[in-house]
Amino acid sequence: MTIQQQEITASEFRQLTETIEREVGKMIVGQRDVIRAVLVAILASGHTLLEGVPGLGKTMLIRTLSEVLEMEFSRIQFTPDLMPADITGTEIMEETGDGRREFRFQKGPIFANLILADEINRATPKTQSSLLEAMQEKTVTVANETYTLPQPFFVLATQNPLEMEGTYPLPEAQLDRFLFKIDVKFPSAAELNEILARTTGEEDPDPQHVAGGGQIIGMQELARRVPVPTNVTDYISRLVVGTHPGPSVSTMVNQYVRYGSSPRGAQALVLGAKITALLDGRYNASFDDVAAVARPALRHRLILNFEAQANNISADEIVDDLLGVISRD
Repeated sequence: MTIQQQEITASEFRQLTETIEREVGKMIVGQRDVIRAVLVAILASGHTLLEGVPGLGKTMLIRTLSEVLEMEFSRIQFTPDLMPADITGTEIMEETGDGRREFRFQKGPIFANLILADEINRATPKTQSSLLEAMQEKTVTVANETYTLPQPFFVLATQNPLEMEGTYPLPEAQLDRFLFKIDVKFPSAAELNEILARTTGEEDPDPQHVAGGGQIIGMQELARRVPVPTNVTDYISRLVVGTHPGPSVSTMVNQYVRYGSSPRGAQALVLGAKITALLDGRYNASFDDVAAVARPALRHRLILNFEAQANNISADEIVDDLLGVISRD
């Protein structure tokens, strides 16, 4: 089914995003930064990796978002025995009305608008790569036939950082396919009280539909038209170059980073800054907009060395250090 793009103005963009966040907030307590980051990634036509321990609402967030956005939703539970055909689909033989037999392609769960790839690091690399290929090309090829995935198309993957036994961590090249990596933190005591009140009481929150696929596509097109000043673009380039040891002006980078961000990191910063500007009611990206998305855009693109692990240095600390030492002039 082809979704028709709807024209969206800057004021409608901000109003829609505020309404989406409010409706998602009926189900998800706190986690405002997480909700905002996921929404920014969707409006940038990007895929998102959410990392956090079990029970923090990652799956609930994505499911609620699919209800609020009124798009076709599909959940894929990744397990070690999951095969690529379980994701993409396969050719099946069936008998026609005149008695003949022929192959027909049975579409897999990847053929939806919003895909939840639950615990993606539990599947084998072969199965992971089949999903990530679809993420990059937005097509599926089976038996020499190419099928186009529906638009808009987003993959929101989750992974548990604690249980590493029997898991297959995503290689750096595949992590790079995700626009953002979002860390989901444990709630505060006050937020936990609210979670208990909502989940153990009589009332059942009911998020309402806010926007459809046509509106999301229109919002994506508007975001790409937001201008980025030359000095801000230059700042982004210097920031990404600064993530690499050697030419970096950051002593932390030279001491703890083995390899820095790819050009996709710069693209994520530009797109994230444009959308952040629109969310703030401005039609012009700024330095502060870049800083606001720097952590989710870069944290999974920095490969740290053994010394960083030994000293418990995180990628976020290195990104923060870069934001402090890279000049905005």
